[in-house]
Amino acid sequence: MLLEQRTYDISPGVPMTDFLREYSKRGLPAQKRILEGFVGYFVTEFGTQNQVNHFWAFADLEDRRRRRAALAADPEWQDCISVVRPMIVRWDNKIMYPTDFSPINSLPVGSDEPFTAFTYTGTGTNAS
Repeated sequence: MLLEQRTYDISPGVPMTDFLREYSKRGLPAQKRILEGFVGYFVTEFGTQNQVNHFWAFADLEDRRRRRAALAADPEWQDCISVVRPMIVRWDNKIMYPTDFSPINSLPVGSDEPFTAFTYTGTGTNAS
């Protein structure tokens, strides 16, 4: 298992509520359907302002590559990108592997919400 952290700096002229509304309405459904391993989406209270971090779990780098390619080809996701990408001024991605003593070190990790890391099976029934 690996965890991807994606950090987006939102333009200071864009209210965070606008970005989150558009992303959650347009993008998150497609991402959850295709990527499946949704861990969470977080906003910054202290530190760099107007920043969001989201976390996605994947079986391995090939699983990530395949799912990200399917996402890039998805019309629902492309609609989201056309709206939210102009709101983002910078982004950063990190790939992280859990330690053997991490409480989250394999998939699934628990919860009954569909298409999250907590129910992820790695079968990719919704990804191509």
